[in-house]
Amino acid sequence: MILSDLYLRAVLGIPAVLRAPDGLAAAVPQPDSNGDLPEGLADKVEQALGLISWGGTAAGVVGVLVTGAVMAISHKRGESSEHMSRLGMVLGGCILVAMAGPIVTWVFGTGGGGDGS
Repeated sequence: MILSDLYLRAVLGIPAVLRAPDGLAAAVPQPDSNGDLPEGLADKVEQALGLISWGGTAAGVVGVLVTGAVMAISHKRGESSEHMSRLGMVLGGCILVAMAGPIVTWVFGTGGGGDGS
Protein backbone atom coordinates (compact mmCIF):
# COMPACT_ATOMS: atom_id res chain seq x y z
CA MET A 1 0.00 0.00 0.00
CA ILE A 2 1.49 3.33 -0.99
CA LEU A 3 1.25 6.63 0.86
CA SER A 4 -1.43 8.07 -1.42
CA ASP A 5 -3.67 5.07 -0.70
CA LEU A 6 -3.26 5.64 3.03
CA TYR A 7 -4.12 9.31 2.59
CA LEU A 8 -7.20 8.48 0.52
CA ARG A 9 -8.43 5.97 3.10
CA ALA A 10 -7.86 8.50 5.89
CA VAL A 11 -9.82 11.20 4.05
CA LEU A 12 -12.66 8.82 3.19
CA GLY A 13 -12.72 7.63 6.79
CA ILE A 14 -13.54 11.13 8.08
CA PRO A 15 -17.23 11.29 8.96
CA ALA A 16 -19.31 13.47 6.66
CA VAL A 17 -20.16 15.78 9.58
CA LEU A 18 -16.50 16.73 9.99
CA ARG A 19 -15.76 17.24 6.29
CA ALA A 20 -15.74 20.74 4.85
CA PRO A 21 -18.73 21.55 2.65
CA ASP A 22 -18.15 21.75 -1.10
CA GLY A 23 -16.78 25.09 -2.19
CA LEU A 24 -15.64 26.08 1.32
CA ALA A 25 -11.99 26.05 0.31
CA ALA A 26 -12.70 28.58 -2.43
CA ALA A 27 -14.43 30.88 0.08
CA VAL A 28 -11.38 31.14 2.35
CA PRO A 29 -9.88 34.59 1.84
CA GLN A 30 -6.25 34.75 0.80
CA PRO A 31 -4.16 37.56 2.28
CA ASP A 32 -2.64 40.01 -0.17
CA SER A 33 0.86 40.20 1.25
CA ASN A 34 2.96 39.62 -1.87
CA GLY A 35 5.13 37.26 0.19
CA ASP A 36 6.10 39.90 2.75
CA LEU A 37 5.79 39.35 6.48
CA PRO A 38 3.61 41.71 8.49
CA GLU A 39 5.56 44.43 10.28
CA GLY A 40 7.25 43.15 13.44
CA LEU A 41 6.25 39.48 12.99
CA ALA A 42 9.79 38.30 12.25
CA ASP A 43 11.07 39.84 15.49
CA LYS A 44 8.30 38.22 17.54
CA VAL A 45 8.86 34.79 15.97
CA GLU A 46 12.61 35.09 16.51
CA GLN A 47 12.05 36.06 20.15
CA ALA A 48 9.65 33.12 20.69
CA LEU A 49 12.08 30.65 19.09
CA GLY A 50 14.90 32.05 21.22
CA LEU A 51 12.85 31.54 24.39
CA ILE A 52 11.96 27.98 23.38
CA SER A 53 15.61 27.26 22.60
CA TRP A 54 16.70 28.68 25.94
CA GLY A 55 14.04 26.59 27.72
CA GLY A 56 15.19 23.43 25.94
CA THR A 57 18.78 24.08 26.90
CA ALA A 58 17.81 24.78 30.51
CA ALA A 59 15.76 21.57 30.61
CA GLY A 60 18.75 19.63 29.28
CA VAL A 61 21.03 21.05 31.98
CA VAL A 62 18.47 20.25 34.67
CA GLY A 63 18.09 16.73 33.25
CA VAL A 64 21.82 16.09 33.40
CA LEU A 65 22.01 17.45 36.97
CA VAL A 66 19.06 15.35 38.16
CA THR A 67 20.40 12.22 36.49
CA GLY A 68 23.81 12.80 38.09
CA ALA A 69 22.23 13.30 41.52
CA VAL A 70 20.15 10.13 41.20
CA MET A 71 23.25 8.20 40.09
CA ALA A 72 25.21 9.46 43.11
CA ILE A 73 22.43 8.63 45.58
CA SER A 74 21.94 5.17 44.10
CA HIS A 75 25.69 4.48 44.18
CA LYS A 76 25.89 5.52 47.83
CA ARG A 77 22.98 3.19 48.68
CA GLY A 78 24.56 0.33 46.75
CA GLU A 79 21.66 0.11 44.31
CA SER A 80 22.07 -0.44 40.64
CA SER A 81 19.85 0.91 37.98
CA GLU A 82 19.85 1.88 34.33
CA HIS A 83 21.35 5.31 34.89
CA MET A 84 23.57 5.24 31.85
CA SER A 85 20.59 4.70 29.55
CA ARG A 86 18.78 7.55 31.29
CA LEU A 87 21.85 9.76 30.90
CA GLY A 88 22.08 8.74 27.24
CA MET A 89 18.47 9.78 26.68
CA VAL A 90 19.07 13.15 28.34
CA LEU A 91 22.23 13.78 26.34
CA GLY A 92 20.46 12.70 23.15
CA GLY A 93 17.74 15.25 23.88
CA CYS A 94 20.39 17.92 24.51
CA ILE A 95 22.00 17.15 21.15
CA LEU A 96 18.63 17.28 19.39
CA VAL A 97 17.81 20.67 20.96
CA ALA A 98 21.22 22.03 20.00
CA MET A 99 20.97 20.71 16.44
CA ALA A 100 17.35 21.71 15.77
CA GLY A 101 18.23 24.93 13.92
CA PRO A 102 20.97 23.45 11.71
CA ILE A 103 18.82 20.39 10.90
CA VAL A 104 15.87 22.54 9.78
CA THR A 105 18.20 24.78 7.77
CA TRP A 106 19.74 21.73 6.10
CA VAL A 107 16.37 20.16 5.27
CA PHE A 108 14.52 23.28 4.11
CA GLY A 109 17.44 25.48 3.11
CA THR A 110 17.54 29.23 3.46
CA GLY A 111 16.42 31.92 1.13
CA GLY A 112 13.09 32.67 -0.41
CA GLY A 113 13.10 30.32 -3.39
CA GLY A 114 12.30 27.07 -1.66
CA ASP A 115 14.80 25.33 -3.92
CA GLY A 116 17.10 24.28 -1.09
CA SER A 117 19.65 27.04 -1.74
